[in-house]
This record gives sequence, structure tokens and C-alpha cells, in this order.
Amino acid sequence: MTLPPLARRTGMIAPFKTMELMKRAHVLGQSGERMIHMSIGEPDFTAPEPVIAALERAVRDGHTHYTGAMGIDPLRRAIARHYGEQYGLDVSPERIVVTAGATAALSLACCALVDPGSAVLLTDPSYPCNRHFVASYDGIPELVPVGPQTRFQMTRALLEQHWHTGVRGALLASPANPTGTSIPFDELRDIVDAVRARGGFTIVDEIYLGLSYDHAPRSALELGDDVIVTNSFSKYFHMTGWRLGWMVVPEAMAPVFEKLSQNLYICASTLAQHAALACFTPDALAEFERRRLEFKRRRDFIVPALRSVGLDVPVEPDGAFYVYADCSRHSDDSARFAERILEEAHVSVVPGDDFGAFEPRRYLRLSYATAMSDLQEAVRRLSRMLGQAKGAAAQAPAL
Repeated sequence: MTLPPLARRTGMIAPFKTMELMKRAHVLGQSGERMIHMSIGEPDFTAPEPVIAALERAVRDGHTHYTGAMGIDPLRRAIARHYGEQYGLDVSPERIVVTAGATAALSLACCALVDPGSAVLLTDPSYPCNRHFVASYDGIPELVPVGPQTRFQMTRALLEQHWHTGVRGALLASPANPTGTSIPFDELRDIVDAVRARGGFTIVDEIYLGLSYDHAPRSALELGDDVIVTNSFSKYFHMTGWRLGWMVVPEAMAPVFEKLSQNLYICASTLAQHAALACFTPDALAEFERRRLEFKRRRDFIVPALRSVGLDVPVEPDGAFYVYADCSRHSDDSARFAERILEEAHVSVVPGDDFGAFEPRRYLRLSYATAMSDLQEAVRRLSRMLGQAKGAAAQAPAL
């Protein structure tokens, strides 16, 4: 039997190696020593009790039919109100588009803004799916190499250096995956001004904005109504499998996004939308803040602990739950080194080649979205494996 040919765009989308590594780690974990997972960007926390209770009420009340493509009005109002209470911003609920996760939001944004053959600037390294969203709509993801000197983030100077007549806009993330670093807000303002001056679009993925540790977070929405931001209930709100996110778009564009949503996925999960209303209750918000501080505590442990075993951290992350570590003291190939760590230490980490083409063999991404006890054990194993047992595990704070 001869199968029909696939669309050419499928060849431009690389496998998501993080997920492949997870599968292998699970297989190895079934054969002996317990595996410690530091590869996946998923909080070990789950939705808090008020959200679970709201889901149960929604089921009993029969909230299982389609909603409007933009989401239920109470949730859109709650998100808009959250921007006012958390960031001091006046955001109209009419600008809120509730989506099936941040993935759907970014895909929707690329569908609306990226013409075939037009280029979009992204950083290298960056979350791999972002460039694939661009390619899925026949755009050209143009990767801008960034390193420790710019905190692995875009700057206005880099954007202006790489902008050309074929560029349509920029897709940024702050804080970012895989580095956990944010764009300084004054720099972000300069970037938005530079894009605006060229008639382009700026999309800022703020999925980790709530998980900021060293400064009060500020949304890119502060920089003008033409900036598009995406966010999600997955990371700060710990609802990964619920597949619920949102975006904020210019009000004049909202009808276009509504039309596209209607055709691409009809609506986000009705049950998840009703449950998510409870995320904004005082009890739930207090729990999210407690968990944010716990992530900060984990970061404050893992960064010096990794440095003590010879995994350099050139830029301390200020958000999300990732460390981008330089493994060049131990290996000139992070992919082989990650395999060795998996096989010998039973710790799963992700090599840099999942995140771009700029010095990927130099870096590993480690997630600290797991229990402190597991982080301590991972450091002990790495210390033994690398022959640097000297006190690395002893740095763990008292539990």
C-alpha cells in the first residue's frame, strides 16, 4: 500500500526530544533504581482544593456543553480583574481569548499574524515549539543567538541587527524556557518600541510570569494595547493536564481571533473553564503564593549545588523552574552527557540541542519543578558520578 505524501511543512518540525527522553527515563525507571525526573517542565503540585471542588460542582451542574469560542464571560472577567489586582493594569475582558492551553494561544497568534514566507525573530535558545508554531503556518522562524552576556534574552540591539524586510515580528518569552531568565523591563520596552517602529507585531509568552522570584513581575501589556501576550493555567496555577490558557489581543483584532478559534478548536474545555474560576479566590491565590516561594527555595538550593559539582550556571534564573547549566567541564557533547547521567545516575535532564542551534552541546536544562528531597538526592548522585562528593549534598537546607 502506498501512502499519500505528507505536507512539506512536517519536515520542518523536529521531534520534541524532551518527550522522547521522558519515555526512555520511564523505561529505565521500571528496571531498577528509582529515576529522578529533572527533564519535564511540569510542577509537582496539582490543582488546589478550591479548584477541584469547583470542577466537581461544574460536573454536577451540567456545565459540559460548548462555550463561546472566546471563553465563558465570568472567566474572561476574572482574568481581566487579575491583571488589575496583580499588575495594576486596566484590561478589558473583551480583549481576553480563552484557549486550550498556551499552545493553542501561540498557534492561534501565528495563524492570525504570520503570512507564508514571512519571518519571525526568536531567541536561540528558546522553547522549541515556538519556532514550530511559526513553521506550521508556513512562516520562517529566524533564530537570534543569545548567550550569558544578554541573560540568554533578546535585546533591542540584537533585534535591530537581525531585522530585515522579510521579518514580520518577534515572538519572545519572559521568563523563558529553557533558561529561566527574564528580559529587563526597560529592555523589553525598547524592543517593543523598535518592533512598533517597523510596523511589526510583538508576541510575549508570559506563561511563567507568575513564577518570578527576584523582582515584582510586570506584564508586557503595560507597554501598549498593540502587544499580544499569552499565558496559561499550567505553570503558576499548576493545571497542566487541564489544557487551559488565554491570550490578550488588541480589542480591534478580537473578532478575527474569535473567528479563528471557532474554526480551529471551537472552544476550550468547558469544565476546565468553570473550575479555573476558583483560581482567583483568596484561598487559592494564597496557596499559589506559598508554592511560588517553595519554587524559589528550590532554586536557591539547586543553583549553588550544581555549581559545586562542576555544572556551571552562567546566569542565575530569576523565574520559571529551570536552570540552564554549562556542562563543558565534563563533556563536549551535552546529548551524550545527558545519556550518561540517565544511565549512571538515574537522573533525567535535557540536552541543549532541543532548544536551538547556538552552542547546544555546551548546555543542559534541568527542571527543579520536583520535590526538594528529589533535588537533594539528584545532587548526591551527580556528585558521586562526577567524583566531586565534597559537600555538594550538604548544601541542602533543612526540611
